[in-house]
Amino acid sequence: MSKDTLPGLTLCNNAVLRRATRKLGQFYDDVVAPSGLKATQQGLLYQIHIGDEPAMGAIAAALVMDLSALGHTLKPLIRDGYVETFTDPDDRRIKRVRLTPQGSVKLDEAMKLWRVAQQRFEDMVGKEQAAMLRAALDDIAALDFGIPPAAP
Repeated sequence: MSKDTLPGLTLCNNAVLRRATRKLGQFYDDVVAPSGLKATQQGLLYQIHIGDEPAMGAIAAALVMDLSALGHTLKPLIRDGYVETFTDPDDRRIKRVRLTPQGSVKLDEAMKLWRVAQQRFEDMVGKEQAAMLRAALDDIAALDFGIPPAAP
């Protein structure tokens, strides 16, 4: 621990995770920036691409975010012509999302930069350690914390 680190940060899982998330997020944002996207936008475009016109609710659930936050994140991507939303033809209550041709081109551009960030991270942390980190974080994301039990 450096002398600039507050000692309380190392005792709280949430604080340490958020600190690491901000640092890693800034790193990926910086590397992906030449594409004109933030790393979160690149990740969202990728999820839409692999989701085969996914429902907005499915994307929100997969990314552990609410629909309003997803809508806020999609707005600039829709405005810039990378993504379009449409009503599901079989169930008009469901709104789906797809990449536009321009969005596919932008995703290809951003993915090249993302691969650079991914490789740099793995070079610094180690490929095996990075894979273990992703697995551990994925396991945590899958937990249902629910309401904590009352204190004894």
